[in-house]
Amino acid sequence: MKRLPFLLFLLAFSTPLFAQEFSVGPKVGLSQANISVNGEEFSPGENVTGYHLGMFVRMGGASIFVQPEFLFTNVGGTIIQQTSGTERTINANFNRFDIPLMVGFKLANVFRVQAGPIASVLLDYSIEDAFQTALDVDYNNSTIGYQAGLGLDVGNLILDFKYENSLSKISRSVAGFETDQRQNQLIISAGFRLF
Repeated sequence: MKRLPFLLFLLAFSTPLFAQEFSVGPKVGLSQANISVNGEEFSPGENVTGYHLGMFVRMGGASIFVQPEFLFTNVGGTIIQQTSGTERTINANFNRFDIPLMVGFKLANVFRVQAGPIASVLLDYSIEDAFQTALDVDYNNSTIGYQAGLGLDVGNLILDFKYENSLSKISRSVAGFETDQRQNQLIISAGFRLF
């Protein structure tokens, strides 16, 4: 999070070098997400469908562009805990404010290849077992990750297919057991350029 202001400052002063396009619009999408877990007695469970909505801004030229996005994201995942021959499913749900900063290249003015960092601020969360018993987990207020993927522009419609992974842990433990939890997801989204 400490580098985000520097990246935005750099973005503000570098875009005039190739600022031939400027567009803004709403963006919505779905994701298939899970929590990768690295710890004794824990393993990742099934994928969970999430959603996001917000806006994007695109700045750039004929071939290179920068696209910051400002999104409310609902995402989650499941964790399987195995202790003494018994198995417990733990369900996690997160509401986040995400700021991906995509940098990409246009191909034939229709296709895009893009990648960049994403800063996530945790707004609230719930984590409970299959009996809806809330568990005490201390999640980090913010995390840094990355996204990479492909895009398609059709008129004013933009379509994105991206993969996201976390570079920092979202938590170090579940119910007192040490783990390394990181959120990852496959994302498909659509936006509409208003101008």
